[in-house]
Amino acid sequence: MVIRLQPDKVDEYVRLHSAVWPSVLARITDCNLRNYSIFLQRLDDGRDYLFAYFEYFGVDFAADMARMAADPETQRWWKLTEPCQDPLAARAPGEWWTSMREVFHHA
Repeated sequence: MVIRLQPDKVDEYVRLHSAVWPSVLARITDCNLRNYSIFLQRLDDGRDYLFAYFEYFGVDFAADMARMAADPETQRWWKLTEPCQDPLAARAPGEWWTSMREVFHHA
């Protein structure tokens, strides 16, 4: 997944993610996400982008993501992180982060 960062929010976003709340991390695990990483990179357009990767180990992704979205602590966390983000126009309806198509994988 990919999303832009607001130019004046890069440091804040990095700071927030240097100490993610334990309750948010527990919810991520409880919703069957593993190996979750977010990468930061400034691209040729001079903007900073986040690239996220995770592996899903559940059986109902939509239900797990709905459960995560309904969690009050996660909602409080998102109220801090979402103002830092600038969603791309290319995202699908209902997406905040733009999903990326996998074109290569080697396990």
